[in-house]
Amino acid sequence: MAVSTLERSTPTPVAQEKPPPPPLNSGDRLTRAQFERIYAAHPEIKKAELIEGVVYVPSPTRHREHGKPHFHTIGWLNLYSAATPGVEGSDNATLRLDFENEPQPDGLLRLLPEYGGNSKVGEDGYLEGAPELIVEVAASSASYDLNQKKRVYARSGVAEYIVFIAHEQRVIWFILREGVYEELQPDASDLLKSEMLPGLWLLPEALIEGEVARLLEALQKGIASREHKAFCNALHSMRKETK
Repeated sequence: MAVSTLERSTPTPVAQEKPPPPPLNSGDRLTRAQFERIYAAHPEIKKAELIEGVVYVPSPTRHREHGKPHFHTIGWLNLYSAATPGVEGSDNATLRLDFENEPQPDGLLRLLPEYGGNSKVGEDGYLEGAPELIVEVAASSASYDLNQKKRVYARSGVAEYIVFIAHEQRVIWFILREGVYEELQPDASDLLKSEMLPGLWLLPEALIEGEVARLLEALQKGIASREHKAFCNALHSMRKETK
């Protein structure tokens, strides 16, 4: 008589989903690769920066101290970009500078590589390298925007750095000279004028007071200047040479 034997089947183990890493917290010390991996795993975090290997997660921003001047600054940058060939702007874009620094500037202007710019867009869409100009809106002069981040931008070769200090109602424009930032001084008309991007003129009082018409009027004069026209001609010539 044949006897059949039943073997107990071994249940297939159910794969356990790996829990996401803990969210980013200010003060965490991470490499850029670790920072990006955790940032990507937590889409609820809208802004975080890595400065000298230390994580900074900004507090919620207020309208008058940050949102409003940020909005006006972006409009100012956008107008210049629209009038200048080879100049591109960005708003709150992640910027890879080195393996310990990945800030997310409030605004920036960059020359495209074919126009002599130092930054590029990487294969995964992130900016890499130093743009020509960065703008930050800071709460006070004690902010890391004017300390740790300022040192990183200088070391990385960001040619010009503008900081709007909200509580002190002040605008500082830094120019990189021999690896060190020096404060740009206004001319007789109280205008701050870019050396790297001719025609980019700023009337600090208009930005501080939120007077957008005056802010853009001053910039329009810069765009109409001989310096800006000569700069545009030089950019056109550079573009032709690289084709």
